[in-house]
Amino acid sequence: MLQNIAVTERVNYTCSGCFLFFLHLQVKNLRSCVARFAVMTLGHLFAQLRKGIDQELVEVSKTLLHKSGETNVFIRQAVDNALDSMVQHCTSIRVINALLAGGISHLNPVVRRCTAQHLTTLVEKIGADRVLSGAKDLTERLIPAVTKLAQDSSQEARYFGRRILLFLSAHQDFEKILQKYISDKEQAIMKDTVFILKTKGLGEIPQDTTSARGRRSLPGSGLVRASSLTREPMSSSKDAGQFSVKSQVPSIADKTEYIKQITGQLESKDFRQRIRGIDQLVADCECTPNLVIGNILTVFDAFKARLLESNTKVNLCALEALPKITHLLKEHMTQVVCNLFPAIVDTHLNSKNNAIYSAALDAINGLIQNLDNAILLQPFCSKAQFLRGKAKVDLINKVSDLVNNLYPLRPQVVEQKVLPLLWHLLGTSPGSGTNQGQGGNMRGAIAHLCEVLDTHMGPALTDCSVSQSISIQKSLNELVKNSSVV
Repeated sequence: MLQNIAVTERVNYTCSGCFLFFLHLQVKNLRSCVARFAVMTLGHLFAQLRKGIDQELVEVSKTLLHKSGETNVFIRQAVDNALDSMVQHCTSIRVINALLAGGISHLNPVVRRCTAQHLTTLVEKIGADRVLSGAKDLTERLIPAVTKLAQDSSQEARYFGRRILLFLSAHQDFEKILQKYISDKEQAIMKDTVFILKTKGLGEIPQDTTSARGRRSLPGSGLVRASSLTREPMSSSKDAGQFSVKSQVPSIADKTEYIKQITGQLESKDFRQRIRGIDQLVADCECTPNLVIGNILTVFDAFKARLLESNTKVNLCALEALPKITHLLKEHMTQVVCNLFPAIVDTHLNSKNNAIYSAALDAINGLIQNLDNAILLQPFCSKAQFLRGKAKVDLINKVSDLVNNLYPLRPQVVEQKVLPLLWHLLGTSPGSGTNQGQGGNMRGAIAHLCEVLDTHMGPALTDCSVSQSISIQKSLNELVKNSSVV
C-alpha cells in the first residue's frame, strides 16, 4: 500500500483526479502510517498542481481538517504541513472557501482551531484591501465567519478570529463592511472587541497543550531546532512532510516556542541580551518572516518596550532596527504601526541626543516609504496636534510629505484628516503664544503645509475654511497669499 502511494508522487500529474480520489480514501485509512503518508502526498500535490487542484479543494480540505482532530501527533503534524502547502500554493479565494466549508462549524474545537490558524495565515497573505473588497465569494462569506470565530468557545480558535479582526480593523472601510454583512448586535460586539484589542493588545497565543506534549515527546521525529541566539529557519527530515522551508508556515508549537525565545531575549534583565534580541528579530524578519508575521502583535509589544525603556543604547539599537524591519515586513507592519508610532515620536523625536533623534527620523521615513500612506495619515496628524518643540515641527513637515504622496490618489482621505490639523495649527499659531517653542520653524512648517494643500486643492482650500473662525480664515488667506507671491 505504501509503495502504491509513493508512486503517486512520481507519476504524471495530468491524471490528478484519479490520484486524488485514491488519496482521499487512503487519508481515512485505519492504519495510521498509511493515512499519514497519504496526507503527506496530498501536500506534495498541492505544491505541484497549484491551481490545477482548485476544483477538489472543498472535499480534500474537509477530509484533512477532520483528520486534524485526531490525537496522533504524527498525523496532526502531517495535516498541518499539508494545509500549509495548500494555503501557500493554491488559489487564495478557493482555499478560503474550502476552509470555511470544511472546519468553521466543526464540532471538534481542535478542528476549528486548525481552520482558524490557516485562515489567519491566508487573510494576512492576501491583505485587508482584497478581503474587504466586497466580493460576493469572499467578503460576504469571510466577515460572518470571522465574527463567529472571534466569539468561539475554543480559546485557540477565538485567538485567531480576534487576530484576523484586529488585522482588518486597520482598513478604512472596516466599519462600513461590518454594517453591510453582520447584524447590529454583532456589530456592537465586534466594535467593543476591536477597541479592547487595540487598547490591551492581542496577548500571547494560547498554549495547545495536546500538540505541545506531543512535540516534546518526539525524539526521533526529525524536527531540528537551533538555539535562541543562532536560530535558523525550522527544518525537518524528508519523512516529516515539509515541502518548502521558506514558504512553510510554522505550526502552533513552533510559534509558541518562538514567542518564548524572542520575548525572553527582548525582555531580558541584561541590556546586552536585549540588544541581541533586537538583532535576532531583524535576522528573523529576513530569514523566517512567516514566523515573525504569525506572532507580530506579541513580538512587537516586547519590541515597543525597548523603544520606551531608559537605556539609550537599547533605544538607539531599536530605532536603527526599525527601518530594516519595516522594509522586510512591509504591509504587515500596518498591524502594529499605531502601537509603535507613539513610542517613536513621544520621546525620541525631541531627544537632545543627535544619534537617537536622527534614528527616530529614519524610522519615520522608513514607515512612509514602505507602508500605505493612507494608514499613516491619521496617527501623524493626531501627534502633530499635541506634540511640542522640534518633534511638532518635524511631524507637520512629514504630514506635508504625506499630502504630496497621497492627495493625487485619495483626495477625500487627505481633506478629512489634514484639514482639522490645519485649522488647529492656525488657531494656535505662534502669535497666540501657544506654539512658541520653535518660533520661525513652526511658522515655516505651517506655511509649507498650507502651500502644499493650496497646490493640490486650489480655491477649494479657502472654501473649506468658511466654517472656521475669522482669525483662522485671515491666517489662511495671508499664508496662501504669501506662498503665491513666492
